[in-house]
Amino acid sequence: MTWTFTTDLTAYLAAAGPAAAALPVSNTLLLTVADGLRRRGTDAYGDGAPFFGWWTGADGAVAGGLLCTPPYPVVLGVLPGEAVRALGAALAGEPLLAGAHGFNARRPDADVLAEAWGRPTRIAEELRLYRLAGLVPPDPAPAGRARPASVADLPLLLEWVTAFNTEVNVPGTASEARLRDRISYGGVRLWEHAGVPVSLAGFSRPIGSASRVGPVYTPPEHRGRGYAAGVTHAVSEAAYAAGASEVLLFTDLANPTSNGVYQRLGYTPVEDRAEIVPA
Repeated sequence: MTWTFTTDLTAYLAAAGPAAAALPVSNTLLLTVADGLRRRGTDAYGDGAPFFGWWTGADGAVAGGLLCTPPYPVVLGVLPGEAVRALGAALAGEPLLAGAHGFNARRPDADVLAEAWGRPTRIAEELRLYRLAGLVPPDPAPAGRARPASVADLPLLLEWVTAFNTEVNVPGTASEARLRDRISYGGVRLWEHAGVPVSLAGFSRPIGSASRVGPVYTPPEHRGRGYAAGVTHAVSEAAYAAGASEVLLFTDLANPTSNGVYQRLGYTPVEDRAEIVPA
């Protein structure tokens, strides 16, 4: 039983890809980030060099993995308990983990790593993963309609996604390359009222039958009118139309408004995650 760490994306995909794909809902972050790296290059999420890891069990089979795209935290997928405990023991000695800015893991695993890290930690964010059980139209229906975003919308998308990142404390600015990629498969929807864009939502390419909604952003001056519910409903339909059989999204548990909106649209909780960082 052992962890293997590498900076080789191809080796990671060959070793850990099947284990991640076998559980596409809980491993949605691993799958979408790795897909972005494969499609857009190892600098897709920033200038830091990505690194990867996988756990091989006693039977010789790979049972789960992790990845990191600095400056973002290390993302853990579904792992057996012994793998999480062994990772905690490896934190002091594995060079690739030495500079980790934090860990994003299922809540019980995050608690284990926080205790094992050997430094004071805090919870930067608590997240809940939802899956769409059955799409319900927003009631009351907001004024306006949804449309696919186009390349002509890039300046607005860059502005709004950067504002979203700032609001939720995501490092860096919006990536034009990532937005162009999303536009190429219809992965961004804008909600318009009286011909003016008032809200946006995106969705990832279906991977292993699952697609994840996000970001969802409404500028402050347009909030409170149901536009986020309207555009989330539209983008959820679009994800199904693109081939997803599981439509997912993450919410910040500190935001009861968004959690309520998504549940009214038919999203149901799957599991909780936590992001732990140095205190």
